Amino acid sequence: MIRPRVVGLDLSLTATGVAFSDGSVGTIKTRLSERDRRLTDIRGAIAVAVGGPELMESPTAVPAALVVIEDLPTHAKSAGITGMVHGVVRELLASARVPYALVPPATLKKYATGAGNADKTAMAVAAFKRDGREFADDNQCDAWWLRAMGLDQLGHPVIELPKAQRDALAKVAWPEAAG
Repeated sequence: MIRPRVVGLDLSLTATGVAFSDGSVGTIKTRLSERDRRLTDIRGAIAVAVGGPELMESPTAVPAALVVIEDLPTHAKSAGITGMVHGVVRELLASARVPYALVPPATLKKYATGAGNADKTAMAVAAFKRDGREFADDNQCDAWWLRAMGLDQLGHPVIELPKAQRDALAKVAWPEAAG
């Protein structure tokens, strides 16, 4: 069975984590000196990640079946800045008709570790224990877990998890068009 193209995104203005549909991971880094140009750079890199450079120009581009994004934390000081990145990326996905789901941070942590208040180290340890994965940074780790959630939701789990952790999938508003 062919696995659907699912992309995980841990959005940030300075270091966006991406889990590509082939399972590889990367980080989109921008510099403070680039100011608002960073938004354009992130948008372009995400367009390539979810459908290639022709995503917006070609009706024959094949976009990802689903993009899974870590949602903004409710009361974080950086939510306003990160919110700009979310707006740019969500507009791109909506314009290209790419279905996406937003996963609250506590739900992502619950899925990955079994605890909604897990720290970044626990997330990385869980990925290593379950799949032998190591990451260059926590952004890549979060993106990998987001992709894993999306694939699990579509019936293509990357790893086996206990039911209590998989129950976190029901906490997400998944788009109907995905799959």
